[in-house]
Amino acid sequence: MAEHLIKFSEYKWENAMDGVRCKVYRHGGKQLRLVEYTSEMTPHWCDKGHYGYILEGEFEIEYPGETVLYKAGDGVFIPEGDEHRHRARVISESVRAVFVEEL
Repeated sequence: MAEHLIKFSEYKWENAMDGVRCKVYRHGGKQLRLVEYTSEMTPHWCDKGHYGYILEGEFEIEYPGETVLYKAGDGVFIPEGDEHRHRARVISESVRAVFVEEL
């Protein structure tokens, strides 16, 4: 059932912003993103929700009141909203992650 297979190797990288590129599959109000972050990413606060898995690398995400280190093999669960605003900083050379998100 090839319709259930997403071959990211066949997708082109899209530049989301400096230091961030992704490959995106969209369907039915959701998207699956393969994202690569580098240290060139401009620091910025985000209030969107993110649910995913760190494939490679390390980064820290700052939240109001705490900073959390994420490494390969860790899951990420950030609800949407200002109370969960966050900004990431790449610690390793790069970070690769997969996220499932609402459109």
